[in-house]
Amino acid sequence: MDRRTFLGVGGATLGTALAGCTGTGDGGSTSTSTTSTTSESTHAVYTTEPMGDVPIESVPETWVANNGSYADMGIALGLDEPEALWLTNRWHTTYYDGIDGVSVDTSDMLSLYQDGVSKECYYSLDADIHVQDPNFLLNRFKGWSKSDIQDIEENVAPFYGNSIFSRGYAWHEGYQYYSLYEAFEKVAALFQRTDRYQAFASLHDDFQQSLTDFVPTSDAERPQVAVLWATGNEPTSFLPYLVNDGTSFKQWRDLNVRDALAETSVKDFHASRGNIDYETLLKIDPEYLLLRGHEAQTAAEFQNTVVSFMKEHEVASELTAVQNGNVYRGGPLYQGPISNLVLTERGASQLYDHDETLFDRDRVADIVAGSL
Repeated sequence: MDRRTFLGVGGATLGTALAGCTGTGDGGSTSTSTTSTTSESTHAVYTTEPMGDVPIESVPETWVANNGSYADMGIALGLDEPEALWLTNRWHTTYYDGIDGVSVDTSDMLSLYQDGVSKECYYSLDADIHVQDPNFLLNRFKGWSKSDIQDIEENVAPFYGNSIFSRGYAWHEGYQYYSLYEAFEKVAALFQRTDRYQAFASLHDDFQQSLTDFVPTSDAERPQVAVLWATGNEPTSFLPYLVNDGTSFKQWRDLNVRDALAETSVKDFHASRGNIDYETLLKIDPEYLLLRGHEAQTAAEFQNTVVSFMKEHEVASELTAVQNGNVYRGGPLYQGPISNLVLTERGASQLYDHDETLFDRDRVADIVAGSL
């Protein structure tokens, strides 16, 4: 069945198709939404890895995003929120709270992952484009095959995305990675909003230049950090993340950190699926601990839970970072052009005590609104 036939079936059949495809992934209900953008004919071909040439008949109106990286790009381009993400709770929209005129509503957004990802979800959403990496779908979720991907492409909409957040997956070695702004430029072209992309690129260039005023270049001055995933408020083991070229580490690369884990035999979690304990961490003893998994907490909540626990822990309390008060939230897995500005500014305060405003929030809001 093509997608229109599928959506025209009777109520009982449609109800079966939608089973397992409701909610946000956090127990809430959801419904799909539409945008107010007027579709215009383009009949263009857009090229991106790993899909190659992707023919697009008109500017997409409704869309599904890979994760918070691409969702943030959409907000930067002035688009409505995507219909769905892999997991909505990993798009930390509090980063927009300090930017007047930029707001996000995820209450009706669907989490595609609900004890697996089903083809029926894609049919029920009936989006115009899937800004997702199909190889992520093939390699991270059971039951998916290349024929399933082709089925969605032919009967629903094309895929147009790349897993840019990490370079630790072995299955991503066969095709090109993109930097944050390379991927952003491709998404902007797809939605025909390259003017906003260009404005953000210019803002980003100025932002990068401002970092040179205080970010050290010599190895002796670079802060030594360990980026770890800490589960819960009383963590006793951690998932290690090596600072690589993936977009989830962009703020730390821009702040020129020295990766303590990269100087050891510890492997990146995405490659090893392993973890390390406090005893291993004490042998490495980095200057700063940057802990992921706590972006839903405020800085104060993080200090009052995770950091307080570590100060009382027999081994953790011996860590230099704990003793010196250098344990911070380490940022999310996913970041786009707006959240990167916020996270880098936050990182500058954490690592260098640089508390000055580093980017113009009014300018961000103007670009999002199309006032260029």
